[in-house]
Amino acid sequence: MSDFVVCVNAVLPLFIIMGLGYAARRLGAIRREDVPRLNKMAFRFFLPVLLFYNIYTSDLSSAVQPKLLLFAAVCVLCLYGLSFGYVLMTEKSSDKRGVMIQGIYRSNFVIMGIPLAKQLVQGADLGCVVMLVSVVVPMYNVLAVITLELFNGKKPSVGRLLLDILKNPLIIGIVAGILTLLLGIKLPAVIESAAEQIGHAASPLMLFLLGAFFELRGLGAYRKELATACIGRLIAAPAIFLSAAVMCGIRGVALAAMIAIFGSPTAISSFTMVQQMGGDDVLAGDIVVLTNALSCLTMFGWAFVLKSLGLF
Repeated sequence: MSDFVVCVNAVLPLFIIMGLGYAARRLGAIRREDVPRLNKMAFRFFLPVLLFYNIYTSDLSSAVQPKLLLFAAVCVLCLYGLSFGYVLMTEKSSDKRGVMIQGIYRSNFVIMGIPLAKQLVQGADLGCVVMLVSVVVPMYNVLAVITLELFNGKKPSVGRLLLDILKNPLIIGIVAGILTLLLGIKLPAVIESAAEQIGHAASPLMLFLLGAFFELRGLGAYRKELATACIGRLIAAPAIFLSAAVMCGIRGVALAAMIAIFGSPTAISSFTMVQQMGGDDVLAGDIVVLTNALSCLTMFGWAFVLKSLGLF
């Protein structure tokens, strides 16, 4: 029962905040069309500060874990390969192929990773979670660009990919945090306080916007595709890669981060990217909506199983 309570307290607040965002949109306080613009603002200003502050206040020796980072990178590539192969065999439409591949391999780790790990492992140093963001998020972006351009008949530009990575606000925030630690820079108390408060606001803001993006109409048009994406994203991926993590001896806050990488719903940014680069954007939006709705149950289930086994 204590494990059950811990997992409820870890997962349910995330979805309560998302529910508040959905209610705000239904009441007319925010429009669905406003979400991409506000999301972009949060990614550029709030999340980089959150990542910077978590690195700045962490123990760098425990944050940088090469084996953990390598494990996550290899598993993301394996998941991408499995998603690519399966969708290529089962889906004939090019417009849908890139969308479904992205819907299966690309998770909401950047939004849910830190708050989930913080709740599941109280008082833990979250530095390793932030370092995982620095590896996983660029991989997500690069693979998404390659995939969407591939199925749009375009040739991906290596130079543009590298420039996008270097300009990524999340990477800038992480690098700034690492540099302040390596150089022994101590920020003034007033700046530390401001960074801490902005960091505290980042995750709730992103979850609120995710809830405001929800639109439950029209989910019946892509039953087969949605079933494939939801099973792949929420059941098959965590079953395979959380099992691999446990067998490799990953425990505690690092294992909680693995739940967010492999068990959280499809990233809302995947829908925005499809809109910008081409593809079936209606299917992309439906995948985001349905995986987020169902993940309330599946993420709790994975967290509860691992917590019951005493792995946190």
